[in-house]
Amino acid sequence: MKIAIIEDEKIHTDYLAEYLQEWSLQRGKPVDILAFISAESFLFAWEEDRTFDILFVDIQMKTMNGMEMVKKIRERDHETAIVFTTGIDDYLASGYEVDAMHYLLKPLNREKIFQCMDKAAQRQRKETFILLHGRDESIKVSERHISYVEARGHGCIVELCSRPEEVDLLEITDSITHMEEQLASCGFVRCHRSYLCRVGSIRRITRTDILLDSGSTIPISRRMYEQVNQAFIRFFSRGI
Repeated sequence: MKIAIIEDEKIHTDYLAEYLQEWSLQRGKPVDILAFISAESFLFAWEEDRTFDILFVDIQMKTMNGMEMVKKIRERDHETAIVFTTGIDDYLASGYEVDAMHYLLKPLNREKIFQCMDKAAQRQRKETFILLHGRDESIKVSERHISYVEARGHGCIVELCSRPEEVDLLEITDSITHMEEQLASCGFVRCHRSYLCRVGSIRRITRTDILLDSGSTIPISRRMYEQVNQAFIRFFSRGI
């Protein structure tokens, strides 16, 4: 599990890193911990590497505070688990705005840290993440947030829908054939020569198109209608 500690006080960083290493040894789960002394230094590194699983973020930092930093991250990443650490509870409401997993008051408590890590590890087991490649970046996303994939040019457009009011289109360089292979075991079907869709995101199927939970409509080919419709019926008849 790849972890970032964004904290400008070394004593808190050292305590947290010690607890995380202890959790790793007790649970038998390896961790890779990177520490950053400012929001700016983390954002610079994050532009090059977005494969972090969990961020422990101090809110009260100089120049840019942790809440501002996380809001910037959430503009492009809804997957990474966020745990805020702070000496005051004034920011609790704001934590919900950025879908923070937890909010810890200093001094940090070993038991609370272990609870956060257990929750993050459980979330990893439940979700399947895949890596998408943009022109200048690689992005980890949960397959359940992908509504559809459309072949376009030499790459694809991916619709991400983490919640009904948040729909994003992501341009990637991966081919639709590569995406079909990656998503084959995740409940996706080919509904058109240029489209893949997640069966669990389908709201309605007609002979000519598919309406998704995100509100988007994509085409379905006549040749593939029966196969997609049967997958749709099977999925919901299992009560999933």
